[in-house]
Amino acid sequence: MPKDQKIIQKSDLLAPDVYEKNRRQMRKELVEFKKDRRVPLGPYATFYFECYETMLAQVQEMLHIEKGGDEQLNDELTAYNPLIPNGKELVSTLMFEIDNPVIRATFLGKLGGVEENVFIKIDNDIIYGKPEIDVDRTSAEGKASSVQFIHFEFDQNQISKFKGNNVSIELGIDHKEYSHSTKLSESTIKALSSDFN
Repeated sequence: MPKDQKIIQKSDLLAPDVYEKNRRQMRKELVEFKKDRRVPLGPYATFYFECYETMLAQVQEMLHIEKGGDEQLNDELTAYNPLIPNGKELVSTLMFEIDNPVIRATFLGKLGGVEENVFIKIDNDIIYGKPEIDVDRTSAEGKASSVQFIHFEFDQNQISKFKGNNVSIELGIDHKEYSHSTKLSESTIKALSSDFN
């Protein structure tokens, strides 16, 4: 199925033996592809902007590792298809990466609601992200998950500005415990522009 359909189907996947044979090269190519879709923010946060290609690779890899067949495939498609941008949005996996478990637990314990404080700013136009609604990413005690899935929904005017030349685009978090922003590079803007149709 063409990727502009914004959904992965069983027919899009390589047979397990074919994937096994080509896995090393495909993973190498994916690292290169994802380079401009990765945006670090502050000391702990990294945004990984998802698309058809990254989600197809994720599903293929999960099937390779767990070998769960069609039953697993249905679960993976249910989990990962919603993270493919629909043509009017950007979708990001936001990860807070801290090696030390004590520091990580303390940090995440103060970060409740962070998923409501993520934004993209195009010139002076601010688009706040919306968390994926699959599960609650902040516990009742106010502890944030170290992995968040964020959708940024754009109107046509914002898409045109995003894809325009000489535009300043910032990605940021304005949570009281973690307030950082960064300008997107030209190569990242170009890579993410392809998610709009």
